[in-house]
Amino acid sequence: MNNYFDSMFARKEFLARLIVHSLQTTSGWLELACAVMIMLSTYWLSLKILSVVSRHTQQQKNIRFPLLHHLFSRLLWPILLFISTIIAIVVWRDSTGESVLWLQITVFAARWLLMIRIIMAILHNAIPNNLFNDYYERSLSTFLWVCFVLWLTSLDTFIIRLLKSLALPVGSTSLSLYTVITGSIIVGIAIIIAMWLSRITEQRILKAEKLDVNLRYVLVKIIKTLLVVIAVLIALPMVGINLTILSVFGGALGVGLGLGLQKIASNYVSGFIILADHSVRPGDRLNINNFTGYVTKITARFVVLRSSDGSEALIPNDTFVSNTVINDSYSSKIMSTNLTMQVAYNTNLPQALEILKEAAAKQVRVCDDPKPNSFVTSFSDSGITLYVNYWIHDPENGFMSINSAILMEIWNRFKEVGIEFSFPKQEIRILNDAGDPIIYDTMPKPVNNVETKPTYPEPLPTELNVSSSYRSGQQTHHDQQ
Repeated sequence: MNNYFDSMFARKEFLARLIVHSLQTTSGWLELACAVMIMLSTYWLSLKILSVVSRHTQQQKNIRFPLLHHLFSRLLWPILLFISTIIAIVVWRDSTGESVLWLQITVFAARWLLMIRIIMAILHNAIPNNLFNDYYERSLSTFLWVCFVLWLTSLDTFIIRLLKSLALPVGSTSLSLYTVITGSIIVGIAIIIAMWLSRITEQRILKAEKLDVNLRYVLVKIIKTLLVVIAVLIALPMVGINLTILSVFGGALGVGLGLGLQKIASNYVSGFIILADHSVRPGDRLNINNFTGYVTKITARFVVLRSSDGSEALIPNDTFVSNTVINDSYSSKIMSTNLTMQVAYNTNLPQALEILKEAAAKQVRVCDDPKPNSFVTSFSDSGITLYVNYWIHDPENGFMSINSAILMEIWNRFKEVGIEFSFPKQEIRILNDAGDPIIYDTMPKPVNNVETKPTYPEPLPTELNVSSSYRSGQQTHHDQQ
């Protein structure tokens, strides 16, 4: 039985000659038609099953295991094709007694397709979507199918022998090009699996509400680093690379850290420091270099600050260790804000101050403790300046809406009680102590045909008194006496 299944999955030598020979016989064409029918029928059956499953999942708002659902939808057709082809091979051999070619190639293709789709599903879950897009997926799939053709035609043996003959000296030892390539592939696979496991662990840890937020991020970074290091240490011996060779690269890495990579190393270590001492946490409101924003993400190299207008700043981690940072939410999340306005001098000030406090306290976002408070701050030329101060418990949602709501409430309450807002006034009064103005004849008449010069009386004394009263620069009152 073992020999039977070994021959079923054994690679055919001289494949091109076997294909030509198969196409010259009736049984070869029947086997090819059988293989095509199996491919089409299993593909149609998989579409029907997936349509039923999709209708069932659409009724459910949340899919409990999205990875398993994705794997099922991607692997259903290869699994059906693989199983159906194996059954067809057994039936064909038992009924005809002839060897198979096309059905065996179909089994190889189904097995390879199954492997490719498993790899793609793991990559989609291990790598963020913005890094592993459709272009890279198609390129990797094409590369894997080329490898399948090389393996199927036995050309891989020649290529492997050529790569092993090319040696690369490293210190006292040498590495073949084949070892370097296979080692890179295996290390890459191990790192991807480590990233996948770290991503699953990260999701679990970040959902643990009993742990402190900064402690969660520290655990996530430590676990991710340990998994990647362990993956590399396990993968290298698997391909025959001695770990002592890494001492050469370790020395080069130490020199690089001492010269050009010290800033990166400083940022990486600073990231652990700011998370461990709780100086910066996700959601904090920070002010750095005249930029105010909220912490949305803490990475190994920088912290992302997002301002109220949507712009984002990437601040290196060592900035939080070596420079002064204003953290508005370090000890408490609530923040204070205020509004100022002017009222007329005939205002009932105690009533106006009470209205200011009530208008602020009426808003849902305003904190009850400490309570809003209002004050008289100054007596200005146009009116009395009032000040209201209040605290809000969600400053990340902005101040514009809450300030507008409080001002609208104050406007409506002032209109109800008749309190008038102050505005600039200017009144001009021109005063004259004399009676009616005297009209002078400025054209002198000649006397005895002798022209005389005009004479004018002394000007009457006048007093000009100017005070103000204008609204919006449009109305002016003149009172002449």
